[in-house]
Amino acid sequence: QVQLVESGGGLVQAGGSLRLSCAASGNIFRTMGWYRQAPGKRRELVAVSTSDGYTNYADSVKGRFTISRDNAKNTVYLQMNSLKPEDTAVYYCNAVGASRGDYGVDYWGKGTLVTVSS
Repeated sequence: QVQLVESGGGLVQAGGSLRLSCAASGNIFRTMGWYRQAPGKRRELVAVSTSDGYTNYADSVKGRFTISRDNAKNTVYLQMNSLKPEDTAVYYCNAVGASRGDYGVDYWGKGTLVTVSS
């Protein structure tokens, strides 16, 4: 059973930094990434990393956030710098299966809250 366990959320002042981590159990994943959902808004992509090193970011976080991935540990990180109040959201780890039995299947973590105070 695939499990994604996030850590690293919390309260930070505007301009500060946080690092999120997501450790995935068991499987091989095509992509691993981060989404976020602010109150009253839809869940949106923040950043994604493929197994061959391709990365993609939402325009709103380019230049401030960096996604990295340790394939050996099945772990993905999100370094968030220059945080803004509008970055406040629940951040969800996402992984997409790459094995024959779960190719293309989405897996989600439970989410970690990031609050940026002004």
